[in-house]
Amino acid sequence: MAGGRTPKIVGTVWGLLVLNTLGSAGAKTIVPLPRSLIQMVTMGALVAAFTLALTVNLKLRIRASAYVSLLTLLLVTSVISSANLESGFGALFRCARLALFVGTLWLLSRWWDGGTTFVRHHIRMYFAVLGLVAAGLIISPGAALPDLYGGRLVGALWPLTPPQIGQYAAVIIGLTVLLLLGRRTDRKGAAVVIVPSLVLLALTHTRTATLGLVIGLTLAIGSLILTSAAARRFFTWAVVCATVAAVGFASVLQAWFLRGQSKENFSSLTGRAKVWDALLAEPRSTGETLFGMGLGDKSFGGLPIDNSWLAVYQEQGLIGVSLVAAVIIVLGGIALLRPPSLERACAIFLISYCAMASYTEAGLGDASPYLLHLALAASLLAAPAVAAATPATVAPDATPEVPRRRVPQWARRTEVS
Repeated sequence: MAGGRTPKIVGTVWGLLVLNTLGSAGAKTIVPLPRSLIQMVTMGALVAAFTLALTVNLKLRIRASAYVSLLTLLLVTSVISSANLESGFGALFRCARLALFVGTLWLLSRWWDGGTTFVRHHIRMYFAVLGLVAAGLIISPGAALPDLYGGRLVGALWPLTPPQIGQYAAVIIGLTVLLLLGRRTDRKGAAVVIVPSLVLLALTHTRTATLGLVIGLTLAIGSLILTSAAARRFFTWAVVCATVAAVGFASVLQAWFLRGQSKENFSSLTGRAKVWDALLAEPRSTGETLFGMGLGDKSFGGLPIDNSWLAVYQEQGLIGVSLVAAVIIVLGGIALLRPPSLERACAIFLISYCAMASYTEAGLGDASPYLLHLALAASLLAAPAVAAATPATVAPDATPEVPRRRVPQWARRTEVS
Protein backbone atom coordinates (compact mmCIF):
# COMPACT_ATOMS: atom_id res chain seq x y z
CA MET A 1 0.00 0.00 0.00
CA ALA A 2 2.87 2.35 0.62
CA GLY A 3 3.73 2.26 -3.04
CA GLY A 4 7.50 2.01 -2.62
CA ARG A 5 9.73 5.00 -2.18
CA THR A 6 8.05 8.25 -1.15
CA PRO A 7 7.97 10.70 -4.10
CA LYS A 8 9.75 14.03 -3.60
CA ILE A 9 6.53 15.86 -4.37
CA VAL A 10 5.09 14.53 -1.10
CA GLY A 11 7.61 16.69 0.79
CA THR A 12 6.37 19.69 -1.20
CA VAL A 13 2.79 18.89 -0.22
CA TRP A 14 3.78 18.69 3.44
CA GLY A 15 5.55 22.03 3.18
CA LEU A 16 2.44 23.62 1.66
CA LEU A 17 0.37 22.31 4.58
CA VAL A 18 2.83 23.95 6.97
CA LEU A 19 2.51 27.22 5.03
CA ASN A 20 -1.28 27.05 5.22
CA THR A 21 -1.26 26.65 8.99
CA LEU A 22 0.98 29.66 9.64
CA GLY A 23 -2.12 31.84 9.95
CA SER A 24 -2.95 35.32 8.73
CA ALA A 25 -2.95 37.34 11.96
CA GLY A 26 0.04 38.38 14.01
CA ALA A 27 2.52 41.15 14.63
CA LYS A 28 3.09 44.16 12.39
CA THR A 29 5.66 43.41 9.74
CA ILE A 30 8.42 45.64 8.34
CA VAL A 31 6.59 45.80 5.02
CA PRO A 32 2.84 45.92 5.77
CA LEU A 33 1.12 42.86 4.29
CA PRO A 34 -2.66 43.08 3.70
CA ARG A 35 -4.49 40.32 5.51
CA SER A 36 -6.34 39.48 2.30
CA LEU A 37 -2.99 38.84 0.59
CA ILE A 38 -1.79 36.61 3.44
CA GLN A 39 -5.06 34.65 3.36
CA MET A 40 -4.73 34.28 -0.40
CA VAL A 41 -1.23 32.84 0.02
CA THR A 42 -2.18 30.44 2.82
CA MET A 43 -5.38 29.24 1.16
CA GLY A 44 -3.61 28.98 -2.18
CA ALA A 45 -1.02 26.79 -0.48
CA LEU A 46 -3.75 24.47 0.81
CA VAL A 47 -5.44 24.20 -2.59
CA ALA A 48 -2.06 23.54 -4.19
CA ALA A 49 -1.27 20.90 -1.54
CA PHE A 50 -4.54 19.07 -2.20
CA THR A 51 -4.07 19.27 -5.98
CA LEU A 52 -0.50 17.97 -5.87
CA ALA A 53 -1.46 15.19 -3.45
CA LEU A 54 -4.28 14.18 -5.78
CA THR A 55 -1.93 14.29 -8.76
CA VAL A 56 0.61 12.01 -7.13
CA ASN A 57 -2.12 9.67 -5.84
CA LEU A 58 -4.54 9.50 -8.78
CA LYS A 59 -5.64 5.97 -7.88
CA LEU A 60 -6.78 7.28 -4.47
CA ARG A 61 -4.86 4.67 -2.53
CA ILE A 62 -5.10 5.39 1.19
CA ARG A 63 -4.19 3.63 4.41
CA ALA A 64 -6.59 3.04 7.25
CA SER A 65 -5.96 5.72 9.87
CA ALA A 66 -7.85 6.11 13.12
CA TYR A 67 -6.49 9.64 13.40
CA VAL A 68 -7.74 10.89 10.03
CA SER A 69 -11.02 9.01 10.56
CA LEU A 70 -11.61 10.93 13.78
CA LEU A 71 -10.72 14.18 11.99
CA THR A 72 -13.31 13.30 9.35
CA LEU A 73 -15.95 12.89 12.06
CA LEU A 74 -14.84 16.22 13.53
CA LEU A 75 -15.31 17.77 10.09
CA VAL A 76 -18.87 16.41 9.92
CA THR A 77 -19.58 17.86 13.36
CA SER A 78 -18.13 21.20 12.25
CA VAL A 79 -20.38 21.29 9.18
CA ILE A 80 -23.46 20.52 11.28
CA SER A 81 -22.60 23.22 13.81
CA SER A 82 -21.77 25.79 11.12
CA ALA A 83 -24.85 25.16 8.96
CA ASN A 84 -27.03 27.51 11.02
CA LEU A 85 -24.60 30.37 10.23
CA GLU A 86 -24.49 31.64 13.82
CA SER A 87 -20.83 32.40 13.20
CA GLY A 88 -21.54 33.81 9.71
CA PHE A 89 -20.49 32.57 6.30
CA GLY A 90 -16.91 32.51 7.53
CA ALA A 91 -17.79 29.29 9.37
CA LEU A 92 -18.57 27.51 6.10
CA PHE A 93 -15.33 28.83 4.61
CA ARG A 94 -13.42 27.38 7.57
CA CYS A 95 -15.26 24.07 7.09
CA ALA A 96 -14.14 23.99 3.45
CA ARG A 97 -10.57 24.68 4.57
CA LEU A 98 -10.75 21.86 7.12
CA ALA A 99 -12.19 19.55 4.44
CA LEU A 100 -9.25 20.23 2.10
CA PHE A 101 -6.83 19.77 4.99
CA VAL A 102 -8.31 16.40 6.00
CA GLY A 103 -8.61 15.31 2.36
CA THR A 104 -4.92 16.04 1.80
CA LEU A 105 -3.99 13.98 4.86
CA TRP A 106 -6.04 11.07 3.50
CA LEU A 107 -4.16 11.27 0.20
CA LEU A 108 -0.79 11.41 1.98
CA SER A 109 -1.66 8.48 4.27
CA ARG A 110 -0.59 6.15 1.45
CA TRP A 111 3.04 6.91 2.39
CA TRP A 112 2.64 6.69 6.17
CA ASP A 113 4.84 3.69 6.87
CA GLY A 114 6.18 4.30 10.36
CA GLY A 115 9.43 5.86 9.07
CA THR A 116 11.03 9.25 9.72
CA THR A 117 10.60 10.66 6.21
CA PHE A 118 7.86 13.08 7.27
CA VAL A 119 9.84 14.02 10.39
CA ARG A 120 12.59 15.40 8.16
CA HIS A 121 10.05 17.28 6.03
CA HIS A 122 8.59 18.73 9.24
CA ILE A 123 11.95 19.89 10.57
CA ARG A 124 13.10 21.39 7.26
CA MET A 125 9.93 23.43 6.72
CA TYR A 126 9.67 24.83 10.24
CA PHE A 127 13.40 25.54 10.29
CA ALA A 128 12.87 27.58 7.10
CA VAL A 129 10.10 29.49 8.89
CA LEU A 130 12.43 30.18 11.82
CA GLY A 131 15.07 31.32 9.33
CA LEU A 132 12.58 33.92 8.10
CA VAL A 133 12.04 35.03 11.70
CA ALA A 134 15.80 35.30 12.28
CA ALA A 135 16.18 37.33 9.09
CA GLY A 136 13.54 39.76 10.34
CA LEU A 137 15.39 40.04 13.64
CA ILE A 138 18.64 40.89 11.86
CA ILE A 139 17.06 43.37 9.44
CA SER A 140 14.95 45.22 12.00
CA PRO A 141 15.46 44.32 15.68
CA GLY A 142 12.95 46.97 16.73
CA ALA A 143 10.17 45.46 14.62
CA ALA A 144 11.08 41.92 15.69
CA LEU A 145 11.12 42.80 19.42
CA PRO A 146 8.27 45.34 19.71
CA ASP A 147 7.10 46.94 22.94
CA LEU A 148 3.55 45.89 22.06
CA TYR A 149 4.52 42.30 22.90
CA GLY A 150 6.72 43.26 25.84
CA GLY A 151 9.94 42.89 23.87
CA ARG A 152 9.17 39.29 22.90
CA LEU A 153 10.26 37.99 19.50
CA VAL A 154 7.68 38.22 16.69
CA GLY A 155 7.76 37.73 12.95
CA ALA A 156 8.93 40.95 11.30
CA LEU A 157 8.77 39.63 7.72
CA TRP A 158 5.73 37.37 8.10
CA PRO A 159 3.15 38.05 10.86
CA LEU A 160 3.94 35.47 13.54
CA THR A 161 3.23 35.82 17.26
CA PRO A 162 5.66 34.77 20.02
CA PRO A 163 3.65 31.61 20.90
CA GLN A 164 3.76 30.50 17.26
CA ILE A 165 7.52 30.99 16.98
CA GLY A 166 8.06 29.29 20.33
CA GLN A 167 5.95 26.34 19.23
CA TYR A 168 7.84 25.84 15.96
CA ALA A 169 11.22 26.13 17.71
CA ALA A 170 10.29 23.72 20.50
CA VAL A 171 8.93 21.08 18.13
CA ILE A 172 11.95 20.97 15.83
CA ILE A 173 14.36 21.07 18.77
CA GLY A 174 12.67 18.04 20.32
CA LEU A 175 12.52 16.08 17.06
CA THR A 176 16.15 16.88 16.21
CA VAL A 177 17.36 15.80 19.65
CA LEU A 178 15.56 12.49 19.22
CA LEU A 179 17.00 11.98 15.73
CA LEU A 180 20.46 12.62 17.20
CA LEU A 181 19.90 10.08 19.96
CA GLY A 182 18.70 7.58 17.37
CA ARG A 183 21.80 8.23 15.23
CA ARG A 184 19.68 9.39 12.31
CA THR A 185 21.67 12.63 12.07
CA ASP A 186 25.15 13.79 13.04
CA ARG A 187 26.08 16.24 15.77
CA LYS A 188 27.00 19.03 13.37
CA GLY A 189 23.70 18.86 11.52
CA ALA A 190 21.80 18.68 14.80
CA ALA A 191 23.65 21.69 16.22
CA VAL A 192 22.78 23.76 13.14
CA VAL A 193 19.10 23.24 13.95
CA ILE A 194 19.09 23.13 17.75
CA VAL A 195 21.33 26.07 18.70
CA PRO A 196 19.60 28.87 16.72
CA SER A 197 16.19 27.42 17.55
CA LEU A 198 17.01 27.55 21.26
CA VAL A 199 18.04 31.20 20.91
CA LEU A 200 14.77 32.08 19.16
CA LEU A 201 12.77 30.12 21.75
CA ALA A 202 14.45 32.06 24.56
CA LEU A 203 13.69 35.38 22.82
CA THR A 204 9.98 34.52 22.57
CA HIS A 205 9.67 34.05 26.36
CA THR A 206 7.03 31.40 25.62
CA ARG A 207 6.36 29.36 28.74
CA THR A 208 3.98 26.91 27.08
CA ALA A 209 6.47 25.95 24.38
CA THR A 210 9.33 25.63 26.89
CA LEU A 211 7.37 23.43 29.28
CA GLY A 212 6.02 21.40 26.36
CA LEU A 213 9.57 20.83 25.11
CA VAL A 214 10.84 19.75 28.54
CA ILE A 215 7.88 17.49 29.35
CA GLY A 216 7.68 16.04 25.85
CA LEU A 217 11.40 15.24 25.68
CA THR A 218 11.33 13.76 29.19
CA LEU A 219 8.57 11.33 28.22
CA ALA A 220 10.07 10.56 24.82
CA ILE A 221 13.58 9.89 26.14
CA GLY A 222 12.10 7.96 29.04
CA SER A 223 10.57 5.56 26.51
CA LEU A 224 14.10 4.89 25.13
CA ILE A 225 16.03 4.54 28.39
CA LEU A 226 15.75 0.75 28.59
CA THR A 227 16.94 0.20 25.01
CA SER A 228 19.30 3.10 24.23
CA ALA A 229 22.58 3.87 25.97
CA ALA A 230 22.67 7.27 24.26
CA ALA A 231 19.26 8.11 25.73
CA ARG A 232 20.46 7.14 29.20
CA ARG A 233 23.57 9.33 28.89
CA PHE A 234 21.58 12.26 27.56
CA PHE A 235 18.99 11.94 30.34
CA THR A 236 21.70 11.84 33.00
CA TRP A 237 23.47 14.91 31.64
CA ALA A 238 20.16 16.75 31.24
CA VAL A 239 19.27 16.13 34.88
CA VAL A 240 22.71 17.33 36.02
CA CYS A 241 22.56 20.48 33.87
CA ALA A 242 18.99 21.23 34.97
CA THR A 243 19.97 20.89 38.63
CA VAL A 244 22.96 23.22 38.20
CA ALA A 245 20.85 25.75 36.32
CA ALA A 246 18.08 25.63 38.91
CA VAL A 247 20.57 26.31 41.72
CA GLY A 248 22.91 28.78 40.05
CA PHE A 249 20.47 30.73 37.87
CA ALA A 250 17.26 30.51 39.84
CA SER A 251 16.63 34.26 39.87
CA VAL A 252 17.33 34.63 36.13
CA LEU A 253 15.05 31.72 35.26
CA GLN A 254 12.30 33.07 37.49
CA ALA A 255 12.51 36.51 35.88
CA TRP A 256 12.38 34.95 32.41
CA PHE A 257 9.44 32.78 33.39
CA LEU A 258 7.39 35.59 34.95
CA ARG A 259 8.12 38.02 32.05
CA GLY A 260 7.67 40.98 34.42
CA GLN A 261 4.08 40.04 35.28
CA SER A 262 2.50 40.43 38.68
CA LYS A 263 1.55 37.34 40.65
CA GLU A 264 -2.15 38.10 40.14
CA ASN A 265 -1.72 38.34 36.39
CA PHE A 266 0.35 35.18 36.36
CA SER A 267 -2.17 33.24 38.45
CA SER A 268 -4.95 34.19 36.04
CA LEU A 269 -2.80 32.93 33.13
CA THR A 270 -2.42 36.44 31.65
CA GLY A 271 -6.15 37.05 31.83
CA ARG A 272 -7.14 33.79 30.13
CA ALA A 273 -9.05 32.52 33.18
CA LYS A 274 -11.51 35.44 33.00
CA VAL A 275 -12.38 34.62 29.39
CA TRP A 276 -12.76 30.94 30.24
CA ASP A 277 -15.12 31.65 33.14
CA ALA A 278 -17.26 33.91 30.97
CA LEU A 279 -17.40 31.30 28.19
CA LEU A 280 -18.50 28.53 30.55
CA ALA A 281 -21.12 30.78 32.14
CA GLU A 282 -22.71 31.61 28.77
CA PRO A 283 -26.25 30.10 28.52
CA ARG A 284 -26.64 27.60 25.66
CA SER A 285 -29.38 25.52 24.09
CA THR A 286 -29.12 21.74 23.92
CA GLY A 287 -28.05 21.89 20.27
CA GLU A 288 -25.39 24.51 20.99
CA THR A 289 -24.11 22.45 23.91
CA LEU A 290 -23.80 19.33 21.76
CA PHE A 291 -22.64 20.82 18.43
CA GLY A 292 -21.35 24.30 19.33
CA MET A 293 -21.73 27.60 17.51
CA GLY A 294 -19.80 26.73 14.34
CA LEU A 295 -16.17 27.28 13.36
CA GLY A 296 -14.97 30.78 14.24
CA ASP A 297 -11.79 32.67 15.02
CA LYS A 298 -11.25 30.96 18.40
CA SER A 299 -12.40 34.00 20.38
CA PHE A 300 -15.17 34.83 22.84
CA GLY A 301 -16.42 38.33 23.47
CA GLY A 302 -13.70 39.69 21.20
CA LEU A 303 -10.92 38.07 23.28
CA PRO A 304 -8.90 34.98 22.32
CA ILE A 305 -9.93 31.79 24.10
CA ASP A 306 -6.40 30.35 24.17
CA ASN A 307 -7.53 26.89 25.23
CA SER A 308 -8.10 24.12 22.72
CA TRP A 309 -10.74 22.31 24.77
CA LEU A 310 -12.84 25.39 25.44
CA ALA A 311 -12.41 26.60 21.86
CA VAL A 312 -13.68 23.25 20.59
CA TYR A 313 -16.54 23.36 23.11
CA GLN A 314 -17.47 26.83 21.87
CA GLU A 315 -17.35 25.91 18.18
CA GLN A 316 -18.06 22.16 17.98
CA GLY A 317 -19.73 21.42 21.33
CA LEU A 318 -19.37 18.41 23.56
CA ILE A 319 -19.31 16.09 20.55
CA GLY A 320 -16.27 17.93 19.22
CA VAL A 321 -14.57 17.79 22.63
CA SER A 322 -15.19 14.03 22.75
CA LEU A 323 -13.66 13.55 19.29
CA VAL A 324 -10.57 15.61 20.12
CA ALA A 325 -10.16 13.67 23.37
CA ALA A 326 -10.47 10.44 21.38
CA VAL A 327 -7.66 11.63 19.07
CA ILE A 328 -5.27 12.14 22.00
CA ILE A 329 -6.33 8.91 23.74
CA VAL A 330 -6.13 6.75 20.60
CA LEU A 331 -2.73 8.09 19.50
CA GLY A 332 -1.38 7.87 23.04
CA GLY A 333 -2.70 4.33 23.44
CA ILE A 334 -1.16 3.17 20.17
CA ALA A 335 2.16 4.74 21.14
CA LEU A 336 2.17 2.91 24.47
CA LEU A 337 1.48 -0.42 22.75
CA ARG A 338 4.33 -0.05 20.27
CA PRO A 339 7.75 -1.53 21.16
CA PRO A 340 10.49 1.00 22.04
CA SER A 341 11.91 2.73 18.97
CA LEU A 342 12.96 6.15 17.73
CA GLU A 343 9.71 6.53 15.78
CA ARG A 344 7.67 5.76 18.89
CA ALA A 345 9.69 8.27 20.91
CA CYS A 346 9.09 11.01 18.31
CA ALA A 347 5.36 10.25 18.36
CA ILE A 348 5.27 10.37 22.17
CA PHE A 349 7.03 13.73 22.10
CA LEU A 350 4.54 15.21 19.61
CA ILE A 351 1.46 13.82 21.37
CA SER A 352 2.57 14.96 24.83
CA TYR A 353 3.59 18.39 23.51
CA CYS A 354 0.20 18.96 21.85
CA ALA A 355 -1.68 17.69 24.90
CA MET A 356 0.28 19.99 27.21
CA ALA A 357 0.00 23.03 24.91
CA SER A 358 -3.76 22.52 24.49
CA TYR A 359 -4.32 24.07 27.95
CA THR A 360 -3.13 27.54 26.91
CA GLU A 361 -3.28 27.39 23.09
CA ALA A 362 -6.17 26.80 20.69
CA GLY A 363 -5.96 24.73 17.52
CA LEU A 364 -6.99 21.11 18.09
CA GLY A 365 -10.40 21.60 16.48
CA ASP A 366 -9.41 23.20 13.18
CA ALA A 367 -6.66 23.09 10.54
CA SER A 368 -3.61 24.15 12.56
CA PRO A 369 0.03 23.27 13.28
CA TYR A 370 -1.16 21.14 16.21
CA LEU A 371 -3.24 18.90 13.92
CA LEU A 372 -0.23 18.69 11.61
CA HIS A 373 2.02 17.67 14.54
CA LEU A 374 -0.48 14.94 15.45
CA ALA A 375 -0.67 13.85 11.80
CA LEU A 376 3.11 13.40 11.91
CA ALA A 377 2.69 11.32 15.08
CA ALA A 378 0.08 9.18 13.29
CA SER A 379 2.48 8.61 10.38
CA LEU A 380 5.17 7.48 12.84
CA LEU A 381 2.80 5.04 14.54
CA ALA A 382 1.55 3.51 11.28
CA ALA A 383 2.52 -0.12 10.77
CA PRO A 384 5.14 -0.59 8.04
CA ALA A 385 3.47 -1.53 4.77
CA VAL A 386 4.39 -4.99 3.54
CA ALA A 387 4.46 -5.43 -0.21
CA ALA A 388 2.35 -8.39 -1.22
CA ALA A 389 4.40 -11.06 -2.93
CA THR A 390 3.02 -12.09 -6.32
CA PRO A 391 3.00 -15.88 -6.52
CA ALA A 392 4.32 -17.41 -9.71
CA THR A 393 1.60 -18.59 -12.06
CA VAL A 394 1.99 -22.30 -12.69
CA ALA A 395 -0.10 -24.29 -15.14
CA PRO A 396 -2.03 -27.16 -13.49
CA ASP A 397 -0.48 -29.85 -15.64
CA ALA A 398 2.93 -28.32 -15.91
CA THR A 399 5.83 -30.44 -14.74
CA PRO A 400 8.28 -28.61 -12.52
CA GLU A 401 11.52 -27.97 -14.31
CA VAL A 402 14.39 -29.97 -12.85
CA PRO A 403 17.50 -27.85 -12.48
CA ARG A 404 20.29 -28.97 -14.77
CA ARG A 405 23.32 -30.41 -13.06
CA ARG A 406 26.71 -29.07 -13.97
CA VAL A 407 28.82 -31.76 -15.62
CA PRO A 408 32.56 -31.59 -14.84
CA GLN A 409 34.96 -31.07 -17.75
CA TRP A 410 36.71 -34.41 -17.21
CA ALA A 411 33.40 -36.28 -17.38
CA ARG A 412 32.55 -34.64 -20.70
CA ARG A 413 35.87 -35.85 -22.17
CA THR A 414 35.18 -39.43 -21.02
CA GLU A 415 31.77 -39.44 -22.72
CA VAL A 416 33.26 -38.19 -26.00
CA SER A 417 36.00 -40.84 -26.03
